[in-house]
Amino acid sequence: MTNMSEIEPQKPAFARYLPLVGIAVVAAIGAFALRDYLSFDALRDNREALIAFRDSNFVLTVLAFIAIYVAIVAFSLPGAAIGTLTGGFLFGTAAGTVINITGATTGAVLIFLAARMGLGDKLRAKMDASDGMVAKIRKGIDENQWSMLFFIRLVPAVPFFVANLIPAFLGVPLYRFVVSTFIGIIPGSLVYTSVGAGLGEVFAKGETPNLGIIFEPHILFPILGLCALSLMPIVIKAVTGKKDLSS
Repeated sequence: MTNMSEIEPQKPAFARYLPLVGIAVVAAIGAFALRDYLSFDALRDNREALIAFRDSNFVLTVLAFIAIYVAIVAFSLPGAAIGTLTGGFLFGTAAGTVINITGATTGAVLIFLAARMGLGDKLRAKMDASDGMVAKIRKGIDENQWSMLFFIRLVPAVPFFVANLIPAFLGVPLYRFVVSTFIGIIPGSLVYTSVGAGLGEVFAKGETPNLGIIFEPHILFPILGLCALSLMPIVIKAVTGKKDLSS
């Protein structure tokens, strides 16, 4: 009897690249078409209308904002920082942080899945079949996935887009990606959301927000401390491993 899986039509090889191609196309268009709309000036000029709409349609505003934030992250559109500021401006520090993190995590998951569908499985298979140094690197990543995932989320210098793609290419399980993304982006999101929550005063003074605040010592050092903490399991494992080898 013929196996049903043998007669099922195979998807064209290019089909798995369509999500990534779609993201790239939308990102390229958005970089030019939306840069004037996803900006601090646009937020300043439309702040009264946004507040009025929020006060009249709070739930709809939350859902619409999350949907827009998801699109910004998933398609790597310009304005992620402005989106985070807007979340703080509209919903305050506490609620705004939760809403921002929800939108950012959802968008990150979408681009993670698109990347894994397009290239992740193929690269993972090649790494699994490799030996020598490649195999050692792969083993090291597998043994310390949680630490590395939190580390790339906490380090301000790692672009969010890059932190979404690397785990996909290395075959990181979805649940680990979701948990590490949601928790790992809390510090940075909290900082920028709190800046957004104070935009009313900034607008009143005719100033612009300090987006470099995350690099100021009183904020950067605690975040770097969290980065070091995330790497402690790797350090401990390396030290204890050397002791075992020398004994």
